[in-house]
Amino acid sequence: MQFDHAGVATDDADGLATLYETAFDAPVAHEETFDGLRVVFLDLGNGYFELLEPLPDTEGAIPSYLDRHGPGLHHVALATEDIEGALADARAAGVDLIDESPRPGAWGHEVAFCHPNSTGGVLVEFVEH
Repeated sequence: MQFDHAGVATDDADGLATLYETAFDAPVAHEETFDGLRVVFLDLGNGYFELLEPLPDTEGAIPSYLDRHGPGLHHVALATEDIEGALADARAAGVDLIDESPRPGAWGHEVAFCHPNSTGGVLVEFVEH
């Protein structure tokens, strides 16, 4: 496994993308609307920032996160070639899973999340490449 991206919850993806592009030389690599979110990936060369902005009147994890915590780091994603194996290894290590099996994610990848209560307070996402 290797680092894939850091997911950042925001209510202003355009403003944050402009800041990150200028401050960190991270140009927009991909953008899509997915699951009630505007998702913008910024290329860091060895990974991405994933900006997650809820669409108007959307409910779900990101709007709830923004209501509770405000904008900021939402999750860290690890790339794997075998998401089923990554889930099995995490389960065997005692990690509680939010997703028992992979589901569709942004950019056409299969994803699954590990519960932060069993990963040191960090929401960890597996992304199959």
